[in-house]
Amino acid sequence: MGVELSALHYIFLVFTLLILVVMIRKRDTTLVCIAGIFLLALVATNSVSTGVMTIFNSFIFAITELLGTILIISVIVAMSTILGKSGINEIMISPFAKFIKTPTLAYWIIGILMMIISWFFWPSPAVALVGAVMLPIAIKVGLPALGVAMAMNLFGHGIALSSDFVIQGAPKLTADAAGIPVSEVIGASVPLVAVMGIVTTITAFILLKKDMKKGVLKVEKNALVINEEDNELKDILSEKVKKSLAIIIPLLFALDVLIMSALKLQGGDATALIGGTSIFILILISILVHKGKALEEITKYLVKGLKFGFEIFGPVIPIAAFFYLGDSGFLQVIGEYLPQGSQGLVNDLGLALANAVPLNSTVGAVTLTGVGAITGLDGSGFSGISLAGSVAKLFGTALGSGAATLTALGQVAAIWVGGGTLIPWAVIPVAAICGVDPFELTRRNFKPVVIGLVVTTIVGMFLI
Repeated sequence: MGVELSALHYIFLVFTLLILVVMIRKRDTTLVCIAGIFLLALVATNSVSTGVMTIFNSFIFAITELLGTILIISVIVAMSTILGKSGINEIMISPFAKFIKTPTLAYWIIGILMMIISWFFWPSPAVALVGAVMLPIAIKVGLPALGVAMAMNLFGHGIALSSDFVIQGAPKLTADAAGIPVSEVIGASVPLVAVMGIVTTITAFILLKKDMKKGVLKVEKNALVINEEDNELKDILSEKVKKSLAIIIPLLFALDVLIMSALKLQGGDATALIGGTSIFILILISILVHKGKALEEITKYLVKGLKFGFEIFGPVIPIAAFFYLGDSGFLQVIGEYLPQGSQGLVNDLGLALANAVPLNSTVGAVTLTGVGAITGLDGSGFSGISLAGSVAKLFGTALGSGAATLTALGQVAAIWVGGGTLIPWAVIPVAAICGVDPFELTRRNFKPVVIGLVVTTIVGMFLI
């Protein structure tokens, strides 16, 4: 038997549903989240001033929890910026060009390369890294720009971002909301990510080849309109130095992976290792490129990265602040105001649900995929995965098992939909670098992604 539900539980539940409705209507959730935070604190403490203070304190709590994730992304963007400006990125990718001889090879090599780089750099920096060099090569061998965009999108913003095995930003958000270790979410996500990735990319490739054969999709030579990085720094380093760095940098990250495996580093420790390596690379290249001005330029790159990080996570902070109150955040932000015997608002609701409705793995899997997909409709992918984690915890508690699988399923659905494959404004970076219409790109992605989500959900039912 669970604790008797109080007004706090119903407020949390109502505002969770409100946030879902707002997301479905493609509106911003910040105001709803702030109202929910204020009302929870007001009802718990009977103090308006405490309610107002809680809004700010919950933001501090959320930022504290997310800071490692924000910082690692900021550092990687800072490093990737100087890699692009110095021309090192082109040399890092160029060896793959010699293997691309056909449209089929172009699709799979570009996709796999995008996935690997996205695991370490995240998809946004990887788009410029891969697109600027590989698009002309792909078009020359007969793969339309739209096919290049699909490969980059599905492998980068789909497989890599939804799994996020290396940086572990996404699984940390969902794991925190679900109240389980990051390692459990990552472990549970491996089969789901594999199924989703294989089904989606193969389906997309089959449909792409079919349209190319029919002549619906053709290669347009004027598609070579690429957003070039600044050229001013590309000639400062000699080709020999750039080639050396292009070898050293991947080796450093490969060494990080070996260290993580050997020392069993995960979560924050793994992130710290990648982050420290990225800062070291940023400093090294800045000194070589900017020489006497390196001290100031390093700061500029870091500031640019931080701007990007907070811009991406700005919408996440209010919603994360609200959902953290459903778990351990309540006691730390508001205080000892929960009903006696409560295990946290989300846990209590999960137990109540278990006693109220017949819940099974099928209902749980379908619901988490639906919640994940709906939260992705805002085009962020990240702003709603805390909700997916909270709902997964609720269902996992009700079922008595499967919380990690449900969490991973919600994460995969949210990021595939909102992280940059189905929402037009989320695919703009890839569409821009490839010179294609973002609405056409999302239309092309729609069928493969939906088929992938259906198959992955069915697989998830058997894993819960």
